[in-house]
Amino acid sequence: MERIKKTKQNLIRLFRSAGTRSGAYSVGLTAVVIAIVIVFNLLIGQIPEAYRNIDVSSTKIYEISDTSRELLAGLDKEVDMTVLAVQDETDERISTFLSRYASLSGNIHVEWVDPVLHPSALTDYDTSENTIVISCDDTGKSTTVSFDDILVMDQYSYYYYGTTSYTEFDGEGQLTSAVNYVTSDTEQIIYQTTGHGEGTLSSTITDLMSKNSYTLSDLNLLMSTSVPEDCDLLLMYAPTADLTEEEVNMLSDYLGSGGKVMILLGDMGISDLPNLGGLLAEYGMNGVDGYMADPTRCYQGNYYYIFPELSLSGDMATGISSRMVLLAYAHGMTLTDPERDTITTTDFMSTSADAYAVTEESQEQGEYVLGAVATESVTSDSGDADSGDADSGDADEGSSDTSEDAQSEEVESRLTVITAASLIDQNITDAFSTLENTTVFMNAVTENFEGVQNLSIEAKSLSVEYNTMQHTGILSFLVVFGVPAVVLIGGFIVWFRRRKA
Repeated sequence: MERIKKTKQNLIRLFRSAGTRSGAYSVGLTAVVIAIVIVFNLLIGQIPEAYRNIDVSSTKIYEISDTSRELLAGLDKEVDMTVLAVQDETDERISTFLSRYASLSGNIHVEWVDPVLHPSALTDYDTSENTIVISCDDTGKSTTVSFDDILVMDQYSYYYYGTTSYTEFDGEGQLTSAVNYVTSDTEQIIYQTTGHGEGTLSSTITDLMSKNSYTLSDLNLLMSTSVPEDCDLLLMYAPTADLTEEEVNMLSDYLGSGGKVMILLGDMGISDLPNLGGLLAEYGMNGVDGYMADPTRCYQGNYYYIFPELSLSGDMATGISSRMVLLAYAHGMTLTDPERDTITTTDFMSTSADAYAVTEESQEQGEYVLGAVATESVTSDSGDADSGDADSGDADEGSSDTSEDAQSEEVESRLTVITAASLIDQNITDAFSTLENTTVFMNAVTENFEGVQNLSIEAKSLSVEYNTMQHTGILSFLVVFGVPAVVLIGGFIVWFRRRKA
């Protein structure tokens, strides 16, 4: 009994000691911290995925541009996104971006359907696994976006080395294009001329046009009697042969009825294509012999690689921030008074005043135009007007019918000329992805369509970015040695003071 009593007293003294009280305090504090961490994680888990993931990627793949934000902010139709995939097995980059994108509009609804548990869903939507079905009941339109279109695989690495890696992330471009397509009631048709040795548009440009819901078709003017009525824009890219007089008359009639024409010159300048040059001169654009060289605004000493001066305004300036565009071996123009007072011609791209038009025989200094737009307000007549061959006895009556049946409408014709097809050459647009060549081109295309915004968003690169600092200077020395030394010295001083105290 006495032994039990002594043991009890020893335990009481033990728990009353300073060491025991300190240990109990530490255990209690640890338990409180653990409880706080658990509760904090539970609260964070309730936050939507779109807000709890921070984008620390070097290329900002989760960053959504103002173009998409404006589209989603003005979205007035309900859009359903049905994801036919196993959510837990989906690449986190896709699921995270999809969540962030949908959070920008209350009219976008995302539903995940597991094709393993519901295999009939693939048949119902007539598509394959790992696909997003975007649809809009108001318009009755739908389209699909494959995961392979969002995360672009490196085909070379896959086929030659058997490794799976990805080169691009195109989440924003694909989804914005799809939302625009299913909610839009109209589509634009672009006819590209053939039969004059025209160049081939790169896949980068055709992809951007597809994202903007533009339909691209070929048109041989020699095999047609007129430009098709459903043509919203006639595009001529890098012709190497001149137009015939009949084709020039066809283009003139098309512009005279309010048509839209866009021309990008390649190896042949305006002076090398006299028939086409005659049409451009009518609109105040005259060709200059030779190639443009600009010592003031050139790329690394190559005078024929020019960074032109841009004078963009309105929708043409949308998405342009750096104002850096690179052209190679461009031709030049000078602007004169058009043949008609109703025509207004303005330039939006030019050289500096120190540029030269270089030929084998001469070098002419001056400021030259590299891109210009001519617009004209014209009257488009439609209706069942009588011809001018009516009998003289019925002339008055026919004239009365003409005034009643014919309908006049004021429309604007538009002629856009860019003197360098290299603006959208893939060798330049791919090698200099930070430049705004494609944005300027797509803005120029979009300007031809009323009420249409350029929604073509390029994919973001997933390639590794390396530190370009090659030599250790003062900054690198401080980071590698200075900061650790300061931390160590500071820690030693604090320790030494506490030890003396």
